[in-house]
Formats: sequence, C-alpha cells, structure tokens
Amino acid sequence: MTIATDMLAKYLAAEAAILEGKEVKLGDRTLRMEDLGSVITGRKEWQQAVNRETAAASGASSIGGLGFALARFGGQ
Repeated sequence: MTIATDMLAKYLAAEAAILEGKEVKLGDRTLRMEDLGSVITGRKEWQQAVNRETAAASGASSIGGLGFALARFGGQ
C-alpha cells in the first residue's frame, strides 16, 4: 500500500464516520460534521494522487498528468 492509498482509505473512513454522526480523529485533529467539507476536499486530493499512481504504474501516456492516446490511421 502506498502513502496515497493509505491516506485515501483514512479519508474515506473519516467521511463515512462523520456522515454517521461520529467524531473522528485524524492525527491530532478531531473532525465533526462541520468539518465534512474539508474531509471531502482531502479525500478528493488523495483520490487524484492514487489515480496518478495507478496511471503511472499502468504505463499510461500523459502530459502534465493528463492522459492521452495516439490514433494511428495507417490502415494496418
């Protein structure tokens, strides 16, 4: 497990717990319902990091983090 996947799992768990009305500790911070927006933002950032790692591991072509594919019109 990478740091990004580990952090994503923590943010997903925190988001789920907060939605159930629980308090969550992430490091030295205690998060409650009013912190849900920042938890969602953090989860999205870690999801993007995991997506970048997955794309890099699969060998997907990218420029500046944006994926692309090349079309070949050679008829073969």
